[in-house]
Amino acid sequence: MIAIIDYDAGNIASVIRALDYLGEKWILTRDKQEILNADKAILPGVGSFKDALDNIRKYELEDVIKKFIASKKPFLGICLGLQLLFEESEESPGVKGLSVLPGVCKKIPASKEIKVPHVGWNSISLQKESKLFKGIPDNSYVYFVHSYYLEAANKEDVAACTDYGVTIHSAIEHENIFACQFHPEKSSDVGLTIIKNFTSL
Repeated sequence: MIAIIDYDAGNIASVIRALDYLGEKWILTRDKQEILNADKAILPGVGSFKDALDNIRKYELEDVIKKFIASKKPFLGICLGLQLLFEESEESPGVKGLSVLPGVCKKIPASKEIKVPHVGWNSISLQKESKLFKGIPDNSYVYFVHSYYLEAANKEDVAACTDYGVTIHSAIEHENIFACQFHPEKSSDVGLTIIKNFTSL
């Protein structure tokens, strides 16, 4: 059973559709015991860094997320769900992230060539052998929607990068923690393969 952590985030419906398509069993929940009893967990998200953390803390989910990760069961963050795992974001100065991994999220610098938010298809450059990207060719295209990007402190945690005026750490893999800045659930066959790789762990 996969627990989709419910903290009133966006993009949950598309994650559910992808899991249904793959024939996976899931539960959308903020119940602490249901999350901890699940085999795997997904933290989706679209929206504001501060609002998301406010909701996570309002529903008393911060400790649950950290306990689940400490259990070494597979955990996947998607889009804002990736950013929340790190220490802070320029979007919300002074707001502490979950700080599961070291790193910060910065605003993508706009220019004549670079539009912000970063919306649409872009390629990922694979950085290491990865369980999440098993069977995925290097430079595959995936779908992004974001204005802030991760700069991870530990480069060995970076599973994929994307160039969009700056080097975006677009996927993370650290022990049982997996996270994507892009939306695998909206990334066609490549994205479904990524999700299947996660659910098969």
